[in-house]
Amino acid sequence: MKSWTSIADLLTDDQSAKLALLGLPLGTGSVTPGRCDLGPAALRMALPRISTYDLETETELAGLKVYDAGDLDLGTLLPADAFTPIKDIATPICAAHELTIMMGGNNAITRPGVHALDGSLQSVGLLTLDAHFDLRDTSGGISNGNPVQALLDDGMAGNQIAQVGLVPFANAKYMHETAKQAGISVYTMKDCRQRGTLDVIAEALATLSTRCDVIFVDFDIDVIDRAQLPGAPGARPGGMANHDFFAATRLITANPKVRAVDLTEFDPPLDVANISALTAARWFAEVLAGFAAR
Repeated sequence: MKSWTSIADLLTDDQSAKLALLGLPLGTGSVTPGRCDLGPAALRMALPRISTYDLETETELAGLKVYDAGDLDLGTLLPADAFTPIKDIATPICAAHELTIMMGGNNAITRPGVHALDGSLQSVGLLTLDAHFDLRDTSGGISNGNPVQALLDDGMAGNQIAQVGLVPFANAKYMHETAKQAGISVYTMKDCRQRGTLDVIAEALATLSTRCDVIFVDFDIDVIDRAQLPGAPGARPGGMANHDFFAATRLITANPKVRAVDLTEFDPPLDVANISALTAARWFAEVLAGFAAR
Protein backbone atom coordinates (compact mmCIF):
# COMPACT_ATOMS: atom_id res chain seq x y z
CA MET A 1 0.00 0.00 0.00
CA LYS A 2 1.36 3.40 -0.97
CA SER A 3 1.66 6.04 1.74
CA TRP A 4 2.73 9.62 1.68
CA THR A 5 6.09 10.91 2.85
CA SER A 6 6.00 13.73 5.37
CA ILE A 7 8.55 16.43 6.06
CA ALA A 8 9.18 14.73 9.42
CA ASP A 9 10.53 11.72 7.50
CA LEU A 10 13.38 13.89 6.17
CA LEU A 11 14.91 14.44 9.61
CA THR A 12 17.96 12.25 10.19
CA ASP A 13 20.94 11.75 12.48
CA ASP A 14 23.22 11.71 9.42
CA GLN A 15 25.54 14.67 9.89
CA SER A 16 26.53 14.61 6.21
CA ALA A 17 23.12 16.03 5.20
CA LYS A 18 23.29 19.36 3.40
CA LEU A 19 20.75 20.93 5.75
CA ALA A 20 20.61 21.02 9.53
CA LEU A 21 17.91 21.77 12.10
CA LEU A 22 18.86 23.17 15.50
CA GLY A 23 16.27 23.85 18.18
CA LEU A 24 16.94 26.90 20.33
CA PRO A 25 14.16 26.99 22.94
CA LEU A 26 14.96 30.37 24.47
CA GLY A 27 11.97 31.73 26.37
CA THR A 28 13.41 34.25 28.81
CA GLY A 29 13.98 37.94 28.24
CA SER A 30 10.81 38.52 26.24
CA VAL A 31 9.23 41.96 26.21
CA THR A 32 5.88 40.15 26.38
CA PRO A 33 6.26 37.08 28.61
CA GLY A 34 5.29 33.83 26.95
CA ARG A 35 6.38 30.29 26.13
CA CYS A 36 8.36 30.61 22.91
CA ASP A 37 10.64 27.95 24.40
CA LEU A 38 7.98 25.42 23.37
CA GLY A 39 8.37 26.34 19.69
CA PRO A 40 10.88 23.67 18.59
CA ALA A 41 8.82 20.83 20.05
CA ALA A 42 5.60 22.19 18.53
CA LEU A 43 7.27 22.41 15.12
CA ARG A 44 8.45 18.81 15.24
CA MET A 45 4.97 17.65 16.27
CA ALA A 46 3.41 19.44 13.27
CA LEU A 47 5.88 18.23 10.61
CA PRO A 48 4.20 14.82 10.12
CA ARG A 49 1.15 16.69 8.78
CA ILE A 50 3.13 18.31 5.94
CA SER A 51 3.71 16.34 2.74
CA THR A 52 7.00 16.40 0.85
CA TYR A 53 5.19 17.01 -2.44
CA ASP A 54 4.28 20.48 -3.74
CA LEU A 55 1.63 19.93 -6.39
CA GLU A 56 1.69 23.56 -7.56
CA THR A 57 5.28 23.31 -8.80
CA GLU A 58 5.37 19.50 -9.04
CA THR A 59 8.32 19.51 -6.65
CA GLU A 60 9.13 16.40 -4.62
CA LEU A 61 11.35 16.95 -1.56
CA ALA A 62 11.60 13.32 -0.47
CA GLY A 63 15.23 13.15 -1.63
CA LEU A 64 16.36 15.82 0.82
CA LYS A 65 17.72 15.01 4.26
CA VAL A 66 17.96 17.33 7.24
CA TYR A 67 20.36 16.59 10.06
CA ASP A 68 18.46 17.07 13.30
CA ALA A 69 20.92 18.44 15.85
CA GLY A 70 18.26 18.37 18.55
CA ASP A 71 17.46 21.14 21.00
CA LEU A 72 20.07 23.03 22.96
CA ASP A 73 19.24 22.93 26.68
CA LEU A 74 19.01 26.62 27.57
CA GLY A 75 16.98 26.15 30.75
CA THR A 76 16.17 29.54 32.21
CA LEU A 77 19.24 31.30 30.85
CA LEU A 78 18.72 34.97 30.09
CA PRO A 79 19.48 36.07 26.51
CA ALA A 80 22.84 37.59 27.48
CA ASP A 81 23.91 34.34 29.15
CA ALA A 82 22.55 32.22 26.31
CA PHE A 83 24.61 34.08 23.70
CA THR A 84 27.80 32.04 24.05
CA PRO A 85 26.16 28.59 24.29
CA ILE A 86 24.07 29.31 21.18
CA LYS A 87 26.98 30.75 19.22
CA ASP A 88 29.29 27.89 20.21
CA ILE A 89 26.90 25.12 19.12
CA ALA A 90 25.68 26.91 15.99
CA THR A 91 29.08 27.89 14.59
CA PRO A 92 30.33 24.38 13.66
CA ILE A 93 26.86 23.34 12.48
CA CYS A 94 26.69 26.33 10.12
CA ALA A 95 30.20 25.56 8.88
CA ALA A 96 29.35 21.92 8.14
CA HIS A 97 26.04 22.44 6.32
CA GLU A 98 24.93 24.49 3.36
CA LEU A 99 21.87 25.76 5.20
CA THR A 100 21.19 25.71 8.94
CA ILE A 101 17.63 26.14 10.21
CA MET A 102 17.40 27.49 13.76
CA MET A 103 14.05 27.05 15.44
CA GLY A 104 13.30 29.39 18.32
CA GLY A 105 12.65 30.41 20.84
CA ASN A 106 12.27 34.13 21.00
CA ASN A 107 13.97 36.68 18.79
CA ALA A 108 17.02 36.97 21.05
CA ILE A 109 18.43 33.88 19.27
CA THR A 110 19.05 35.98 16.14
CA ARG A 111 22.08 37.80 17.53
CA PRO A 112 24.15 34.68 18.34
CA GLY A 113 22.89 33.11 15.11
CA VAL A 114 24.40 35.94 13.08
CA HIS A 115 27.66 35.68 15.03
CA ALA A 116 27.74 31.94 14.24
CA LEU A 117 28.12 32.78 10.54
CA ASP A 118 30.81 35.41 11.08
CA GLY A 119 32.01 36.35 14.54
CA SER A 120 33.64 39.50 13.19
CA LEU A 121 30.35 40.59 11.55
CA GLN A 122 32.32 41.92 8.59
CA SER A 123 31.06 39.57 5.87
CA VAL A 124 27.56 38.68 7.04
CA GLY A 125 24.29 40.36 6.14
CA LEU A 126 21.03 40.24 8.06
CA LEU A 127 17.58 40.18 6.48
CA THR A 128 14.59 40.31 8.82
CA LEU A 129 10.94 39.65 8.09
CA ASP A 130 9.43 41.25 11.15
CA ALA A 131 6.65 43.60 12.21
CA HIS A 132 9.17 45.32 14.48
CA PHE A 133 12.57 47.00 14.18
CA ASP A 134 13.97 45.18 17.24
CA LEU A 135 15.95 48.32 17.97
CA ARG A 136 15.01 48.81 21.61
CA ASP A 137 17.73 50.35 23.76
CA THR A 138 20.11 47.72 25.15
CA SER A 139 21.01 49.69 28.27
CA GLY A 140 18.35 47.77 30.17
CA GLY A 141 19.67 44.42 29.01
CA ILE A 142 19.43 42.06 26.05
CA SER A 143 15.92 40.89 25.13
CA ASN A 144 13.85 39.70 22.21
CA GLY A 145 13.13 43.36 21.48
CA ASN A 146 16.67 44.42 20.62
CA PRO A 147 18.70 41.81 18.70
CA VAL A 148 19.24 44.22 15.80
CA GLN A 149 20.33 47.01 18.15
CA ALA A 150 22.63 44.55 19.92
CA LEU A 151 24.24 43.63 16.59
CA LEU A 152 24.79 47.31 15.82
CA ASP A 153 26.37 47.66 19.28
CA ASP A 154 28.55 44.64 18.45
CA GLY A 155 29.91 46.50 15.42
CA MET A 156 27.72 45.30 12.59
CA ALA A 157 27.34 47.92 9.85
CA GLY A 158 23.80 49.13 9.35
CA ASN A 159 24.09 48.91 5.57
CA GLN A 160 24.48 45.14 5.98
CA ILE A 161 20.93 44.93 7.40
CA ALA A 162 17.58 44.97 5.59
CA GLN A 163 14.22 44.84 7.36
CA VAL A 164 10.97 43.88 5.63
CA GLY A 165 7.36 43.91 6.84
CA LEU A 166 7.40 46.68 9.45
CA VAL A 167 3.88 47.74 10.45
CA PRO A 168 2.40 51.05 11.67
CA PHE A 169 1.78 51.75 15.35
CA ALA A 170 4.05 48.91 16.51
CA ASN A 171 7.37 50.78 16.68
CA ALA A 172 8.65 53.94 18.33
CA LYS A 173 9.83 56.94 16.31
CA TYR A 174 13.34 56.73 17.77
CA MET A 175 13.69 53.21 16.38
CA HIS A 176 12.92 54.43 12.87
CA GLU A 177 15.38 57.26 13.30
CA THR A 178 18.01 54.81 14.52
CA ALA A 179 17.44 52.61 11.46
CA LYS A 180 17.76 55.55 9.07
CA GLN A 181 20.88 56.90 10.76
CA ALA A 182 22.51 53.47 10.73
CA GLY A 183 21.83 52.99 7.02
CA ILE A 184 19.49 50.02 7.46
CA SER A 185 17.30 49.28 4.43
CA VAL A 186 13.70 49.63 5.66
CA TYR A 187 10.66 48.19 3.85
CA THR A 188 7.23 48.61 5.41
CA MET A 189 4.13 46.51 4.86
CA LYS A 190 2.88 49.36 2.67
CA ASP A 191 5.92 48.86 0.46
CA CYS A 192 5.14 45.15 0.28
CA ARG A 193 1.52 45.77 -0.68
CA GLN A 194 2.25 48.44 -3.28
CA ARG A 195 5.32 46.90 -4.88
CA GLY A 196 4.72 43.24 -4.17
CA THR A 197 6.40 41.32 -1.37
CA LEU A 198 8.59 39.26 -3.69
CA ASP A 199 9.90 42.35 -5.50
CA VAL A 200 10.80 43.92 -2.15
CA ILE A 201 12.51 40.73 -0.99
CA ALA A 202 14.42 40.43 -4.27
CA GLU A 203 15.70 44.00 -3.91
CA ALA A 204 16.73 43.48 -0.30
CA LEU A 205 18.57 40.26 -1.15
CA ALA A 206 20.30 41.88 -4.12
CA THR A 207 21.49 44.77 -1.98
CA LEU A 208 22.83 42.50 0.77
CA SER A 209 24.44 40.17 -1.78
CA THR A 210 26.56 42.99 -3.17
CA ARG A 211 27.82 43.85 0.32
CA CYS A 212 28.06 40.49 2.09
CA ASP A 213 29.49 37.02 1.52
CA VAL A 214 26.84 35.22 3.58
CA ILE A 215 23.34 36.14 4.75
CA PHE A 216 21.39 35.26 7.89
CA VAL A 217 17.60 35.57 7.70
CA ASP A 218 15.39 36.11 10.72
CA PHE A 219 11.82 35.02 10.07
CA ASP A 220 9.97 36.54 13.01
CA ILE A 221 6.62 34.85 12.61
CA ASP A 222 4.80 37.87 14.01
CA VAL A 223 5.27 39.56 10.62
CA ILE A 224 2.18 37.56 9.56
CA ASP A 225 -1.23 39.18 9.99
CA ARG A 226 -2.65 38.46 13.44
CA ALA A 227 -5.86 37.00 12.01
CA GLN A 228 -3.78 34.34 10.25
CA LEU A 229 -1.26 33.81 13.04
CA PRO A 230 -2.72 33.81 16.57
CA GLY A 231 0.27 32.06 18.15
CA ALA A 232 2.59 35.05 18.29
CA PRO A 233 2.20 37.78 20.91
CA GLY A 234 3.67 40.46 18.64
CA ALA A 235 1.55 39.78 15.54
CA ARG A 236 -0.65 42.72 14.54
CA PRO A 237 -3.63 43.31 12.25
CA GLY A 238 -2.42 44.49 8.86
CA GLY A 239 0.59 42.20 8.73
CA MET A 240 1.82 40.00 5.89
CA ALA A 241 -0.50 37.43 4.32
CA ASN A 242 0.64 33.90 5.01
CA HIS A 243 0.86 33.02 1.30
CA ASP A 244 3.24 35.95 0.79
CA PHE A 245 5.27 34.78 3.78
CA PHE A 246 5.59 31.31 2.27
CA ALA A 247 6.52 32.65 -1.18
CA ALA A 248 9.10 34.98 0.37
CA THR A 249 10.59 32.08 2.30
CA ARG A 250 11.07 30.02 -0.85
CA LEU A 251 12.62 32.94 -2.75
CA ILE A 252 14.99 33.71 0.11
CA THR A 253 16.24 30.19 0.69
CA ALA A 254 16.85 29.66 -3.03
CA ASN A 255 19.66 32.24 -2.72
CA PRO A 256 22.98 30.39 -2.16
CA LYS A 257 24.34 33.21 0.00
CA VAL A 258 21.66 32.47 2.60
CA ARG A 259 23.49 30.11 4.95
CA ALA A 260 21.29 30.23 8.05
CA VAL A 261 17.70 31.11 8.91
CA ASP A 262 15.67 31.22 12.08
CA LEU A 263 11.99 31.16 12.95
CA THR A 264 11.20 33.10 16.11
CA GLU A 265 8.37 34.32 18.34
CA PHE A 266 6.11 31.29 17.90
CA ASP A 267 4.31 30.88 21.24
CA PRO A 268 2.40 27.56 21.12
CA PRO A 269 0.06 28.15 24.11
CA LEU A 270 -1.42 31.15 22.25
CA ASP A 271 -2.22 29.05 19.20
CA VAL A 272 -5.76 28.33 18.00
CA ALA A 273 -6.66 25.12 16.14
CA ASN A 274 -2.96 24.53 15.36
CA ILE A 275 -3.00 27.43 12.86
CA SER A 276 0.39 28.74 13.96
CA ALA A 277 1.97 25.30 14.35
CA LEU A 278 0.94 24.32 10.83
CA THR A 279 2.17 27.69 9.55
CA ALA A 280 5.57 27.04 11.13
CA ALA A 281 5.64 23.54 9.63
CA ARG A 282 4.68 24.84 6.18
CA TRP A 283 7.45 27.47 6.53
CA PHE A 284 9.91 24.64 7.17
CA ALA A 285 8.76 22.92 3.98
CA GLU A 286 9.14 26.17 2.03
CA VAL A 287 12.70 26.52 3.36
CA LEU A 288 13.48 23.07 1.96
CA ALA A 289 11.75 23.84 -1.35
CA GLY A 290 13.79 27.01 -1.76
CA PHE A 291 16.99 25.15 -0.99
CA ALA A 292 16.08 22.42 -3.51
CA ALA A 293 15.80 25.10 -6.21
CA ARG A 294 19.42 26.23 -5.81
